[in-house]
Amino acid sequence: MTATTDEKLNWLLEGLLGRTPGARHALVLSRDGLKLCRTPELSVDQADQLAAISAGIQSLSHGASVEFGDGTGGVRSAMTEFYGGVLFIVEAGAGAHLAVVAAEDSDVGLVGHNMSELVEQLGEHLVAPPREESAAPDGPGADAGTPAR
Repeated sequence: MTATTDEKLNWLLEGLLGRTPGARHALVLSRDGLKLCRTPELSVDQADQLAAISAGIQSLSHGASVEFGDGTGGVRSAMTEFYGGVLFIVEAGAGAHLAVVAAEDSDVGLVGHNMSELVEQLGEHLVAPPREESAAPDGPGADAGTPAR
């Protein structure tokens, strides 16, 4: 994503919080748990932690869908209620997710609706392609960790 795209996404995430009573934090993350953009109320460390938690929950939900759903592994959304809040996670484009933390007394239907609207608005902006594997280093010492035969 470019700086302009990041700014637009941040602005849209802040708008989501503004029109969703009880919503405290919003984050876009990649499927593998990297934060892509966040609302400013989340510190960098909190955003990293929320991204990892959200990716883990989505991964577990995918496994449940494969085993107990229609077998495709599709996950529409996940919601985790905890003391003091609720975590909502929805798919948001290819390889991306949108996570929102809201107060425990927030309107679950409104939070979900506003998240869905945002995902529809953003579409192609929320695509997170998989990370590419880095090539093995060449040259002297490249096999330094490989035992001799």
